[in-house]
Amino acid sequence: MVVLTMNVHRLNIYKRLRDFKVPASILDDIFSEEKDILVLETAWEALIKDGFKQDDAANEISKMIFKELDDKPNQSLDDEK
Repeated sequence: MVVLTMNVHRLNIYKRLRDFKVPASILDDIFSEEKDILVLETAWEALIKDGFKQDDAANEISKMIFKELDDKPNQSLDDEK
């Protein structure tokens, strides 16, 4: 039996970014590297501290991710699970 533990805070960030069409494969790459997830968490916390609501923070971070990938959200990626 495989038991995976994920920090509830990280799971919340993951789910909110999925709501803004960030592909699961991209998030899986980010969340598989501790240094990458720490960068993501730092950005998330900075936005929240600056008064952003969680959805607004997710929207801003998703824009940054797509800009870094030089890509835009794709409807065909919505089906990716």
